[in-house]
Amino acid sequence: MAGGTKRLPRAVREQQMLDAAVEVFARRGFHDTSMDAIAAEAKISKPMLYLYYGSKDELFRACIQREGLRFIEAVAPAGNPQLTPHEQVRTALESFLDFVDRNRQSWQVLYRQALGQQTFASEIDNARERVIELTAKLLESSARNADPGTNFEVVAAAVIGAGEAIADRVASGRIEVAEAVDLLDDLAWRGLAGRKKVD
Repeated sequence: MAGGTKRLPRAVREQQMLDAAVEVFARRGFHDTSMDAIAAEAKISKPMLYLYYGSKDELFRACIQREGLRFIEAVAPAGNPQLTPHEQVRTALESFLDFVDRNRQSWQVLYRQALGQQTFASEIDNARERVIELTAKLLESSARNADPGTNFEVVAAAVIGAGEAIADRVASGRIEVAEAVDLLDDLAWRGLAGRKKVD
């Protein structure tokens, strides 16, 4: 390496390491991933990797934080106040599933690998609870004719849970994004309407 490669700015080098880590974690899983494998994927020395990230846990947490921020940026258009609450929910579904489709390794690391590790699961659970709370508010704002006894938080939790299951199918290529969005949108709104009819 000496004399042959140009010195990269720290921020660029960090992104290079995180890119490599996400790829290896997604492919091998947390336990079967070694710092050696990540260093090799990033085409750097293991001592340099440890210089930037002192442990595998620290590196994995950095991956979660970066991919989480990328996810939030992807679904940010759903917060447009000019959209109706229903349009906001649909935009969120489209943005979410499109993100999963375009960043399948990110999905693996964020929701599958991280949830399997006790150290990191609470961070993902906290983020999920915030999403459920927001979704419940949007559903309640839109479903003005729903039964007064409707528990929107439970409905939102069901939609988010189904969304994660569908996202796994999107990530594996078993369903197209547009079809998945229609399915989840239908689940949310027809479910509320169906409850109203029964009552």
